[in-house]
Amino acid sequence: MKHPFHLKAVWNGGRNSEGHIDAGGLKTVISIPQEMGGPGTGTNPDEMLLGAASTCYLITLAAMLERSDITPDELTLESEATVDVTNNVFTYERIIHRPRIVLKADVSDADVIKADRLAHKAEESCMISRAVAGNVAIETQPVIITAGVNAV
Repeated sequence: MKHPFHLKAVWNGGRNSEGHIDAGGLKTVISIPQEMGGPGTGTNPDEMLLGAASTCYLITLAAMLERSDITPDELTLESEATVDVTNNVFTYERIIHRPRIVLKADVSDADVIKADRLAHKAEESCMISRAVAGNVAIETQPVIITAGVNAV
């Protein structure tokens, strides 16, 4: 079964103008970020790729934990992307996901180990990660915490 997704975009002007996109639940202004010499209004492709990779990873991880009967007290994520600019060529180099999984105080050591393994496996299973594989390095640095105990 195929699932089509659609996006409509409008761009008025040159490089340093701004546009608008509408992709169902995503409606926003777009432009080149200030760090890259643009106006920095709205979002930009770099943030959207990071957002796509991060949300895909987080949803995949949540589903994998659920299927393994692990219910975290808290599941949060911080992700970071690195874009290199050399000779005016922009290269999206790396994404680092830093999930923080807080497990219940009474979980077994086996569940802590399983949660860590799933945090790494989720990156390999995410559709967006697979789409950019070979072009963007993706790294996962999970922190697993048992409520009331130190981090693993």
